[in-house]
Amino acid sequence: MAVLVGKPAPSFSAKAVKGETIIDDFSLEQFIGNKYVVFFFYPKDFTFVCPTELHRFQEELAEFEKRGVEVVGCSTDSEFSHWAWLNTPKEKGGIQGVQYPLVADINKTISASYDVLAGEEYVNEEGAIAVDGELVAYRGLFLIDKDGIVRHQVVNDMPLGRSIRECLRVVDALQHFEENGEVCPMDWQKGDDAMNATHEGVSDYLSNN
Repeated sequence: MAVLVGKPAPSFSAKAVKGETIIDDFSLEQFIGNKYVVFFFYPKDFTFVCPTELHRFQEELAEFEKRGVEVVGCSTDSEFSHWAWLNTPKEKGGIQGVQYPLVADINKTISASYDVLAGEEYVNEEGAIAVDGELVAYRGLFLIDKDGIVRHQVVNDMPLGRSIRECLRVVDALQHFEENGEVCPMDWQKGDDAMNATHEGVSDYLSNN
């Protein structure tokens, strides 16, 4: 698994769906210099764990927006599958009401560039291309700063849903560091004491906590 933290987020241009609109050339580069991005991958449309995550991101969308964060989802489904899922009511397993963009990685190239693509292609004994497993995305999540640099990543296996609260906590920690120059210790929450990255700063923090 590639570690992208500290590196520019892989660029791409792909079809995406936002609400009722299909976008032909969606790219994260439009947010550089203006917004942070939480870019998350999920395995498949019309499945079971995935809609719980997509609805939860929507429920917390205002919290991300308050922090200047654009939420963007991605799977290896087509834009037409995304559109159909977005137009299916929640009580029928759909994600109607989700307002952030969903990228269509139908060629698997985006998942591959972020190194979250499950399955593996190989040439079998007959010389034909075969696949071990399914070529779908793991539950990868990447926090990208305003300079387009990945500052946080986490990848879950497909049965394991993520924590939106943890995602928001990491956004808060990054923004606290950028604004105050203080580093954030384990389990830090917005409003908690942070520390200066010096021996004295650590000592002061530990003596007060």
